[in-house]
Amino acid sequence: MKTFFKILGILIFEVFLTVVFFVVGLIWFYQDEALPVMNEYYTAESFGIQTVKSEVDFNSNGVDDYTDILLGAREDAKAMPVYDIAYFEGGYPPDGIGICTDVIWRAFRNAGYCLKDMIDNDIARNPDKYPAAKEPDPNIDFRRVRNLKVFLDLYAESLTTDINDVSEWQPGDIVIFEDMEHIGIISDRRNAKGQAFVIHNTDQKNREQDYLEIRQVTGHYRFDASKIDESVLVKWHN
Repeated sequence: MKTFFKILGILIFEVFLTVVFFVVGLIWFYQDEALPVMNEYYTAESFGIQTVKSEVDFNSNGVDDYTDILLGAREDAKAMPVYDIAYFEGGYPPDGIGICTDVIWRAFRNAGYCLKDMIDNDIARNPDKYPAAKEPDPNIDFRRVRNLKVFLDLYAESLTTDINDVSEWQPGDIVIFEDMEHIGIISDRRNAKGQAFVIHNTDQKNREQDYLEIRQVTGHYRFDASKIDESVLVKWHN
């Protein structure tokens, strides 16, 4: 009889562990799917919010900078680059590889900017302002959130981090999360509360998400080239 209850106890424990692992697995697998799916979104017009357009068309393609940045980020999201933090000679990863910061320079490239050169040049001009680049390395500096934040603090317009101030979040804005741990581009899609979606890469299945409430927002920027000295701006040339 004791043997029977011992075996029964073991079976119950194994079933319990199986259930626990199953639930944890579901949570992990569906962490992104638990967020609103792509066809469940609203637009600025749904809330009477006027979409801000840039006065600058840096690459002279007939599309304003903010829209170009948004579309460049979305193009990267659709490409679904594999998340890989590898170091690359020349700096740029192959098209099929990317991390969160690669979304940013690719978005800027779509507007005609070479973000890598702009950051490398600024590190050379202002080394004391870039503590994460004490030993400058053009192969990686532009792919570090800490360096991007310094650059944005210096040259971009700093905006509210209140995610409920929904009209202040506009397509093409840049958002930084937590202690400079993650970065993304603001979408033109919104949730039912009017909060903007984020285009970003953490290797998740859905790269354009209702994400602002998921992690603490610590930075919100808008890159208005009309307010930036021309010496800082570099055209895409690769």
